[in-house]
Amino acid sequence: MFFKKDKGGTFDYLIAGLGNPGREYENTRHNAGFEAADLLADKFNIKLSKSKYDALYGDGTIKNARVLLVKPQTYMNLSGTAVQKLSAFYKIPTDKIIIMHDDVSLDVGKIRIRRKGSAGGQKGLANIIQMLGTEEIARIKIGVGAKPHPDYDMKDWVLGKIPSEQRADFNIAIENSAKAVEEIIARGIDSAMNKYSK
Repeated sequence: MFFKKDKGGTFDYLIAGLGNPGREYENTRHNAGFEAADLLADKFNIKLSKSKYDALYGDGTIKNARVLLVKPQTYMNLSGTAVQKLSAFYKIPTDKIIIMHDDVSLDVGKIRIRRKGSAGGQKGLANIIQMLGTEEIARIKIGVGAKPHPDYDMKDWVLGKIPSEQRADFNIAIENSAKAVEEIIARGIDSAMNKYSK
């Protein structure tokens, strides 16, 4: 009798949306990555019900790829802990990791996709780069807009709520971020960059 070999703990991609856990951080600029992860979870029926490795996560299928969808629970500045632990445990190489995060250099409603580069001041991404030891990590930047004045405290800005008048544009960016993940998996990052980077 022959037994079909189980894929076990192998995944084609690790997709992480960055944010801060807790109800007080819901709808804030810094939680754009969480919102994109939640949208993917809803669309592809991925239950983010596993709590381990400093993360809330689940597994499912997107465009015929087996994915691990992750929301780090360490707070933004230590996001690399969860990503490093999960990628190491499931043996997911860095070129199969996609990070979704807020970006203050982009207007609300815009997204930008990059295959590598510095963190650009985004502390969650900076920690991931530090923990994984490489800047060659694909990322989807979700525009949340620049702070209104140079003296405005950056922490207060990113932890502020998305204004109601910007919510429709913000939702478009979240939706396009999820579509960009699909595009990366189906046709590669160059196709996603051409289609969704604004």
